[in-house]
Amino acid sequence: MRVVMFGYQTWGHRTLQALLESEHEVVLVVTHPKSDHAYEKIWSDSVADLAEEHGVPVVLRNRPDDELLVRLKEADPDLIVANNWRTWIPPEIFDLPRHGTLNVHDSLLPKFAGFSPIIWALIAGESEVGVTAHMMDEELDAGDIVLQRAVPIGPDDTATDLFHRTVDLIGPIVKESLDLIASGEAKLTPQDRTKASFFHKRSIEDSAIDWTWPAEDLERFVRAQSDPYPNAFTHYRGERVRVLKASVSKGVYGGTPGRVFIPEGDGVVIVAGAEARRGRSHGLVVERVRTEDGKDLPARELFRTMGGYLTDRP
Repeated sequence: MRVVMFGYQTWGHRTLQALLESEHEVVLVVTHPKSDHAYEKIWSDSVADLAEEHGVPVVLRNRPDDELLVRLKEADPDLIVANNWRTWIPPEIFDLPRHGTLNVHDSLLPKFAGFSPIIWALIAGESEVGVTAHMMDEELDAGDIVLQRAVPIGPDDTATDLFHRTVDLIGPIVKESLDLIASGEAKLTPQDRTKASFFHKRSIEDSAIDWTWPAEDLERFVRAQSDPYPNAFTHYRGERVRVLKASVSKGVYGGTPGRVFIPEGDGVVIVAGAEARRGRSHGLVVERVRTEDGKDLPARELFRTMGGYLTDRP
């Protein structure tokens, strides 16, 4: 088949690599220009560079336009494959190829459609994440499923761990999906829209710790924002502090959420949870932090005296 690829960052790079290694012909690649957005500067393997290394024409666009539509018609694709394309693709493009457009998304659709699905899934307490290849339609991430693969979330997994496991699924899923489509053997499964959820693009504000959350949720919140992602953060004595490692306290502590309370284990307990005032909540043991000047240190070196509060603003 003649294939056009829409994609960006490492997800798009892995998709293009799989296409180049397949028996299909990649006739055009469409990707975004480089961005300074915090979440787009990581996992930033260049789709454009890979295409150019293999002599594949490249078009840079933030979003589709009339000129791109002309280029696509000239390319005459049998299929478009998209992965991590960040803006809407209109019907005149996704319906253009003979076999339509295959989108590859790093969640177990219909859950966690939209942006940053691994981070949101870990925050939400899901038991697994995965990758879905589905046919594109007018509703974002809602088309019929071709293939889906899952990986479990372990009790200590970070978003970085889950990124590496899911990104390794992209190549096999892309190759198998294309073979099924080319042979006419693809069995399309409609998504159960009653189970759908859609998440927005993350911003720095989404990393701020809310100490009224239960400690169990906050521990996942920290793991969901592991390096190189922007870390979960709070403020202490007017300075921003990033929390790199934390655990749920063994003891149950009462008081006001955000209170720097007592040493436990390798860290310092911060009172957490909406029910903390009733003395029914575990705290969050903050074990390792990063200060505003970029220094990583044990939490006990920062919280040398107990007392005071961690807040969402300076």
